[in-house]
Amino acid sequence: MSLVTLLPFIVLIGAMFLMTRSAKKKQQQAVEMRNQMQPGSGVRTIGGMYATVKEVSEDTVLLDAGPGVELLFAKNSIGAVLSDDEYNRIVHGVEHDLKADADVVPDDASSLTGTDAAGSAPASDEPAVDLGKKDADDESAEPAEPARATTDDQSKKTDGDTEAK
Repeated sequence: MSLVTLLPFIVLIGAMFLMTRSAKKKQQQAVEMRNQMQPGSGVRTIGGMYATVKEVSEDTVLLDAGPGVELLFAKNSIGAVLSDDEYNRIVHGVEHDLKADADVVPDDASSLTGTDAAGSAPASDEPAVDLGKKDADDESAEPAEPARATTDDQSKKTDGDTEAK
C-alpha cells in the first residue's frame, strides 16, 4: 500500500530529472557553439541582430555590424553561429544554388499533367474575367442596374405568391 502512495512522487522526480538533464545538454551545446566562434563567422545575437565576428576573447565578442560599426557583446548574447551560406542568404540576399542540376519546376502545371495544353481546353470567345480591384472612378461609371433587377425579381415573386393563394 505504501508503494502505491509513493509512485506519483517517484514519477514526478523522474520527470524532473529528465527535464533538467535535457536542459543541461542544450546549455552545453550552446557553450560549445560559442567556443567554436572564429573571426569571420556570421552570427545572430539573441536580440536578432546579424553580424560578423571580428575578435573573440574569453567572455566577449567584437562584432562587425556594418561599415564602421563595431559592437562589443558578451559571448552569452550570441544566439547562433551561422554557416556562410545561411549568413549570406539572410544578410545579403544571396541564394546559394545547392540544386543547380535539379529539375526546374515550371510556372504552370501544364507540363506536369502530361496532356497538351492547347488540346485539353478549347479556346473560348468570351473575354477573360478581370479579378483585379476596381478604382473609384470605374465604380461610379457603372450603372446601378443589378440592384434594380433584384428588387424587380423580388416583386415578381411576391406577385406570383399572391396569385397562387
